[in-house]
Amino acid sequence: MNARKKTDQTPEELRGPLLEAMDQHVPFDGWTQKALENAAADIGVTPEFAELSFPRGAIEALEMHLAHEDEELAAKLETLDLASMKIRDKITTAIRTRLEMNIHRREAVRRGLVTLALPQNVVLGTKALWNTADVMWRAAGDTSTDHNWYTKRATLSAVFSAVLLFWLNDESDDFSETWAFLDRRIEDVMKIETAKFRMRQNSANLPSIARFLGRLRYPGA
Repeated sequence: MNARKKTDQTPEELRGPLLEAMDQHVPFDGWTQKALENAAADIGVTPEFAELSFPRGAIEALEMHLAHEDEELAAKLETLDLASMKIRDKITTAIRTRLEMNIHRREAVRRGLVTLALPQNVVLGTKALWNTADVMWRAAGDTSTDHNWYTKRATLSAVFSAVLLFWLNDESDDFSETWAFLDRRIEDVMKIETAKFRMRQNSANLPSIARFLGRLRYPGA
């Protein structure tokens, strides 16, 4: 597409084409200003136009990319029959789906993690991980609103990040070692959840200290 036609677009309209064009440069240049400028050249606009589209630079492009990944994941999970699955299978499927979306983009994912690990980007990285976990739990049918809402997403964030790092270095056929690792991590989580459930059950049958003390003060209670 020629430069004249591209520059007729607003900076907001250029965000999508720029992000798409960055895809082939990120594996080599990372999520950097250089990758953004190369993308601008590819679609026929000046670096100044790219800066107007992403005022915060390449990190803003990465933020947009991660949001699009979550949207795509949610759309893909909607096409699956998750309702018929057990909870462990729902979460396993969600994580596996996210990784399979990027099988041919592993270096771009790796570059993204390196960028998000920088001190100035830790907050963005944490937010992005949390948002992905939320998408997975929502697709799994989670409707919790109490402290379980937070603990579920915190636990899944830890599991997903561990599996993601394993996947980035997995050279086994069809990523068989990653899927086995994923199954083990999910099994560990299920054991913890089972233990917590049993603890809550046992605690419900224990005498209430508050009730006992109340009776000492008010024998008729």
